[in-house]
Amino acid sequence: MKFSLAFVLTLLSINSFPQNIDKIKLDSLFDNLTAQNLAIGSITISQKGHAVYQRSFGKEQPPAYRLGSITKLFTAVMTYQLVDEKKLSLDDTLSKFFPDLPNAGRITIADMLGHRSGLANFTATATNFDAWKEQPHTHEQLLTFIKNQPPDFLPGAKADYNNSNFLLLGYILEKIYHEPYKDLVYERIIHELDLPNTYYGDHAGFQNKETPSFKYFDNHWQEEKAVYLDNFGGAGAMISTTQDMCKFIKAIFTGKLIGKASLARMTRIEKDGYGWGMFPFGDSAHSGYGHNGKTEGFASSLQYYPENDLAIAYCTNGEVYPKDKILNLVFKICFSEQATIPRFIPVTLQRDQLQPLTGTYAGDNGLQVTTTCTNNNLALETKGQQFTLEALSDHEFRNTRFGFFFEFNDEGQQLVIHDAAVTYWLHKQK
Repeated sequence: MKFSLAFVLTLLSINSFPQNIDKIKLDSLFDNLTAQNLAIGSITISQKGHAVYQRSFGKEQPPAYRLGSITKLFTAVMTYQLVDEKKLSLDDTLSKFFPDLPNAGRITIADMLGHRSGLANFTATATNFDAWKEQPHTHEQLLTFIKNQPPDFLPGAKADYNNSNFLLLGYILEKIYHEPYKDLVYERIIHELDLPNTYYGDHAGFQNKETPSFKYFDNHWQEEKAVYLDNFGGAGAMISTTQDMCKFIKAIFTGKLIGKASLARMTRIEKDGYGWGMFPFGDSAHSGYGHNGKTEGFASSLQYYPENDLAIAYCTNGEVYPKDKILNLVFKICFSEQATIPRFIPVTLQRDQLQPLTGTYAGDNGLQVTTTCTNNNLALETKGQQFTLEALSDHEFRNTRFGFFFEFNDEGQQLVIHDAAVTYWLHKQK
């Protein structure tokens, strides 16, 4: 029997997909999250350039999300393109472009790619960020925030995540090419890869196909305010969909955007866990690379596993159950590891089970809480407010009204509080 070439290629394509991705289990996870009002967003999983799982959850909404710091991947790629074109060296110093900034003569392009510049963060509390983030600012105004703050440490002394590094890399790209970042990212990445729903955000409010973000409070979702994205430039102004993101990260690893040497440097992970444009994902058996993002109610993750040619893109614009826990389950399902889907069904605990979890807990951030047991129920009090905790297991609890999750570990000696994307680690006081 003879088969056409097209038929054979189709069979090969189908057989190349991961047969072990349990789509029913993934659906169960996102169905549960939706039913319990624990997450809103979208996910795409692709292999060999084809989507093998894709869905939205939580709400029906437009498909485009603010990516936050995944923008830094776009900036890093265009920086390495300059290196590949011999128009820039990783050893070039910041003084070549912005000589007035602190330690400019000692900070290299590589330092900024690896978050090792020591420059002050322009989005830090010291700049009164919350007061100005919704209003447009010029390059000069944002540079002043960096210039007027003392450096956090000497260049190269350590790695510490900092938005100023990639804001400046975006400005350097504009200086070298004599074009706005918006035009550069379109010409060099978006148009090149045909990413139809990816664009630079330089507007106020939520526009076009862009979805707003939400915060869960008092048993319902409340829409968040929109920051002025252009303030974040090459550090956080991109908007995209999970489908486009999968296509983008695969292109990075398949030579469509940067050369092999640049990719090797970008994915070289140092002992401190920082790469030179990417961060590590996965586990010892399945090594991945990528970047996370977060901005005012949005959270995102873009991961690629080269040995499996597998990409995972996740965007949420409403987070109650922690994104990292969701993605850990997604990872385990993708690689056929043991994954128990949380059902979020309350259980009844006895007083002797709750008693070891009572006491005063404090954290390094100054947060202090007290837990008490009344009528076989656990309650938590902090700053004069009391929260009823609903048991999900003998060590896991939630407060449904405000969307908090609580974990007691080490026989009640440690308390972990999840407030959406923020996690607090507290220890029982003697």
